[in-house]
Amino acid sequence: MKLSRFQLVLVVTFFTCLSSINSLMFYLPSNTKKCLKEEIHKNVLVKGEYELTEIPGHSTKLEVLDSKNHILYNKDEAVKGKFAFTTDEYDVFQICFETKIVSQTRVPTGLSKEVRLDVKYGTDAKDYENLAKAEKLKPLEIELRKLEDLSQDIVNDFTYMKDREQEMRDTNESTNSKVLYFSVFSMCCLLGLAVWQVLYLRRYFKAKRLIE
Repeated sequence: MKLSRFQLVLVVTFFTCLSSINSLMFYLPSNTKKCLKEEIHKNVLVKGEYELTEIPGHSTKLEVLDSKNHILYNKDEAVKGKFAFTTDEYDVFQICFETKIVSQTRVPTGLSKEVRLDVKYGTDAKDYENLAKAEKLKPLEIELRKLEDLSQDIVNDFTYMKDREQEMRDTNESTNSKVLYFSVFSMCCLLGLAVWQVLYLRRYFKAKRLIE
């Protein structure tokens, strides 16, 4: 069954809606640190764009860290900018904003900075415009390339879920085996203790001549 161009665009749009885009806005009070965390797969391109309102005497530090506290990006006087990195492994990454008052002279207190953050990763982080110019792709070919990349992301997600399921199954089987061995060991210990008690009491009663 062949798809028309309109149907193909609808399919691409549907799958694009399933992709990961995190765009948000929040307020950050003075002398406050706020971190946003996200789980991202291995070998995934991550791009971020941020913009903060400026308040005299207030400084904001931006850091992008992994779970091992490796700094992937940092900016001491963060106002407006972009960052990008590629993940080496599946991990939990966090983007931290920390606002401090750097000058006590005529600095308004009790104010909050408005932070706008747009994070894209995977298919949405790729620059298809430059790719189209470099490879001289037609608009339909660009959409097909997006669909191909998005399909590959979905396949990678399913592969990761399958691997995780296998790991959990192996862990459950290993735990069940250990519990079984421990139960058998406990029953042997209890049985041995019961036999020892019977023999001990038998010898004790014989020594007291309570039984023959």
